[in-house]
Amino acid sequence: MSENVVHLHKATDPPTADTAPTVLTVVPDPAPAAPVPLWVRSGRAVKSAVTHESTRATVRAAARHGLYTFNGGRIVARRAWDGRTGARYERMIRAAEAAGNLEAAEEWEERLQRFRAARHHRRMDLLHSPVDAAKGVAVGAGMSIGVLVALGVVMAISTGHAGDVITPLSATVDFIALLIRIVQVVWGPALSIGPFLALLALWSVGRKQHAAPNWALPANVRSGEGEPITPSIVVKALRDLGVPALARAIKEMGDAGASMLGPITIAGCGVEVDVTLPSGVATNEVQSKRRKLAENLTRHEHEVFITIPQAARTVRLWVADSGALDEPIGPSPLATDDTMTADYKSGKAPWGQDLRGDAAALSLYQRHLLITGLSNQGKTAALRALALWACLDRRVEFRVADLKGAGDWAMFDGLATVLIQGPADEQVIEATEMVEGLVEEMNRRIEIRRRDPGAVFAPLIGIVDEAQVAFMCPVKDEDGRPYGGSKAISRYFMAVRKVHNQGRVVDVLLWEGTQDPTDQNLPKLVREGAHTRASLALGTESQARMALGDKAVDGGAAPHLLRQGLDKGTLVVASDGIEIPAGQASITVRTHYINDEQATAITDRAKALRDGVTTLHAIDRGEERDPLADIATVLGNDTRVRTQEVISRLAALNADAYAGWSFIDLKRVLDAAGAEPYKSDGRMVVGRDRVARALADRDNEGSASAE
Repeated sequence: MSENVVHLHKATDPPTADTAPTVLTVVPDPAPAAPVPLWVRSGRAVKSAVTHESTRATVRAAARHGLYTFNGGRIVARRAWDGRTGARYERMIRAAEAAGNLEAAEEWEERLQRFRAARHHRRMDLLHSPVDAAKGVAVGAGMSIGVLVALGVVMAISTGHAGDVITPLSATVDFIALLIRIVQVVWGPALSIGPFLALLALWSVGRKQHAAPNWALPANVRSGEGEPITPSIVVKALRDLGVPALARAIKEMGDAGASMLGPITIAGCGVEVDVTLPSGVATNEVQSKRRKLAENLTRHEHEVFITIPQAARTVRLWVADSGALDEPIGPSPLATDDTMTADYKSGKAPWGQDLRGDAAALSLYQRHLLITGLSNQGKTAALRALALWACLDRRVEFRVADLKGAGDWAMFDGLATVLIQGPADEQVIEATEMVEGLVEEMNRRIEIRRRDPGAVFAPLIGIVDEAQVAFMCPVKDEDGRPYGGSKAISRYFMAVRKVHNQGRVVDVLLWEGTQDPTDQNLPKLVREGAHTRASLALGTESQARMALGDKAVDGGAAPHLLRQGLDKGTLVVASDGIEIPAGQASITVRTHYINDEQATAITDRAKALRDGVTTLHAIDRGEERDPLADIATVLGNDTRVRTQEVISRLAALNADAYAGWSFIDLKRVLDAAGAEPYKSDGRMVVGRDRVARALADRDNEGSASAE
């Protein structure tokens, strides 16, 4: 029985330490632990020794250097075999046949025939070479002896000693004997050292070719960080892609698999190469293996882009330099060039850079625009950058609805004729009416164009940022029509569709930015009505197809493979307004970032180009005056007055209340009162009788409610 130890403790209750009694507590010692068996300790020691990093490094080093030597021997033997036989030519013939290039196959076959003919001549010459060699040796020896004897005769005549005749000959014999003695001395060590030198040579060949498994290679070689892209690396990456038909074809080609590759050219911060796939391999089989291909090329997935050019059975690979896509691309020319101007019709907005490093500029002329992506990926910044360029053309009018309401478009106050900011249902209603106002203006311009085909209009661009808020709005108007939704009764949806259908021809355009596209917050008919479609990072391929369309995604567009949070501002664009490489359906653009301070400076320059714009803030409009009564006042005794004239009279009546009014505001008041504007002689007018009747009805309703 083990000894017990007596410990002294003080009671903690009551809390007064002075009066607490001392308590003796007997605490037994814990039972001693059972001894660990020897076999367990030995197993642990062996396991620790085996798994220790130094042991693993030693094993890797031994395997690596051993395989360097073995595989180096294989490489040398293969080279020797290729040099002595027509194996190289046969591989090239098979490669050309696999690629479907019959002309190249015939050319290599002719080279093979010439090689075989030359080899046959060399072998036939060997049959006569011993006799020829013997004759040559005899003639050479005889001539040499004759020269030496002649030299001895000259020496004997010069010295007067007859024995000098054989002096050159004896010296030559002595020199040959010395060489034989040197060879005898060196031969033994050479035989001993020779095999080691041969192994060292084989090891050197294997080391240069990294002829060992990846796990055995050094860490710096195994990571391959920054490894340049060469034809052999591309061929190996394709061979190990996991496509059986492709692997078999490359195996049959041997090292000549590089014949599948076009020239590897420098393209911006990376390289580009076209790969002609062998028969039986589809381009989508390579596209679907993007991550594995990138890892085989020692790159991250986002550093490899696969597109489909026009050539059949061809994929175009763009491989970035390691880490290059994480570097910023520099400021926008809009922020650095204070003298830059814009031309909506013939100019292009400087948007950023493509993957080649070339400037990417977008034409906005008569093109509806849709930009989508996940939240906080730079959608508003990309959309605003285009508007900041367009505002430098003084002819362009903007009407902006920012349904986020975070102040991203605040600098357009005093530049846009309408600026709505806020995410509430009230702002959605106002944004809907703003788009409906675009429809009204579009119809007016179409009517003018019908009468005057040569009429030219100033560009009118409506911008709705966070448009998904409008599509998802559940509010209904007085007639029960929903503002949101994707049905024919949806006011916002139908207004957008009308602008998409006919607005382009009279320069009434709509730009939308929306998050996380689905069929609910971005209906199919709306997204397909945009001429320029761009997408930032998305979550799934199905969303990418919604954003850009099936053609672009099937052609290699992959915004769903962009890194959320890391590839901010990187867009995949499908549009005829931007220069896209031939055969591709989209282009990837890294956009310039323009911060709020720079954006304000640009809009200040744009405001200086204009005579002055009064911005209507629909949400801030006061109700101190009675708009319907004021409309009746300015109509006076006129039976009907054009809407624009009514707006001018209202501004003259009270500039503070009506100076910023547009047709949208006038129509809102009249529609609510039941005195809607109507067409007369092809122009929208306001009828005096309708307004008077609406006032009378309102007064009667007020009297009835008072009673």
